[in-house]
Amino acid sequence: MRTVFVTGTGGAGRSTVAAALALAGARRGERVLLLSDDPAGALRDTGSAYDRAAGTAGPVGADATEPRPTVVGVDSGADFRHEFLTFQERAGAALDLLGAVPFEDGELTELPGSEQFALLRALRHAAGSGHDLLVVDLPPVRQAVALLALPEQLRRYLRRLLPAERQTARSLRPVLAQLAGVPMPAQWLYETASRWDEELAAVQALVESPGASVRLVAEPGPEAAHRALRTARLGLALHGPAPDMVIANRVVPTGSRDPFLADLSGRQQSALKDWREEFGPVPVREVPHTGRDPRRPGELAGLLDGPAGSTSEPLPGTAWTVEDRRAEDGVLVWRLPLPGAVKDRLQLVRRDDELFLTVGSFRRILLLPSVLRRCTVSGAALRDGELRIRFEPDPGLWPRSR
Repeated sequence: MRTVFVTGTGGAGRSTVAAALALAGARRGERVLLLSDDPAGALRDTGSAYDRAAGTAGPVGADATEPRPTVVGVDSGADFRHEFLTFQERAGAALDLLGAVPFEDGELTELPGSEQFALLRALRHAAGSGHDLLVVDLPPVRQAVALLALPEQLRRYLRRLLPAERQTARSLRPVLAQLAGVPMPAQWLYETASRWDEELAAVQALVESPGASVRLVAEPGPEAAHRALRTARLGLALHGPAPDMVIANRVVPTGSRDPFLADLSGRQQSALKDWREEFGPVPVREVPHTGRDPRRPGELAGLLDGPAGSTSEPLPGTAWTVEDRRAEDGVLVWRLPLPGAVKDRLQLVRRDDELFLTVGSFRRILLLPSVLRRCTVSGAALRDGELRIRFEPDPGLWPRSR
């Protein structure tokens, strides 16, 4: 399954572009699933009957025979209430021990951050849906990068707080059982953690799949849009799938005699030139300004005519590889593409078998490849948008040759 994540600057038409991509795929004969937490606007008007409670949609009306994507809406409020009540029911014995008064559905309101977890669960279900193409309408750039990084981060927290050897459970279970008079659900706690880890692993696999990519949507012209795209490029290099296309939305025609439109067009063309230099091999596709946001299926279908509406395989060259240079320099080199990274905003710290990598405002904790765990870090260099970390084999840990 190909997965296309759509993000970009706020107000640039991300949801419209996501709907147009999904509709274009459906018209090519693909089985398309469109996932979003914003069912309004273009997502609602793709010719589908949207049931927010059920979170799904199917073609209706006069155009019901025309290919349409399946639309799944993410209702974070309903998801929060369902997950909270499920957790409350499963933890009933522990809550009774503490004298807790259980909540009812009608008195629950979602907490900040629940949108991210609801979208992660929706991605988990979408991963096994059997569609040819999954289009995901993500929030703006910074929130999108944080969301794509979340599965790996949460799995690390689970491993640290609830280690697989369950030593804590073994030592506390008899004591808690005597105090409570009933078996304490320590086993349930680890089973829950295992279930969460399994679900997060499925989402992480979807994000890291070779068939996943990102479409960045922005309106050319404002400097803020350029900064947001630069931030997105760096954050995605560290945490998420690489962008395979930048979609410049609402581009006005050139050559207008109207002074306002001529000035706007000039600023947009200057921005497009900068974007193409910034992103290099990543294509920048222009989507013309239609005078209003496209709504109906016919308008959306024509919005991304040509390459902008395609979903080809992601661009190569984003893999993190280990280069063996022991014969030449006596070192192994871990090569991490980080386009847009700046040396004075980059920090590396090794702790045991993990590498703490901070790039600008982004941080990722990397588990070292097995071959590098037997080495010591001897240096690092940032060249041409690639971080190269040098590792020297530790004689005390490296296998001796016969």
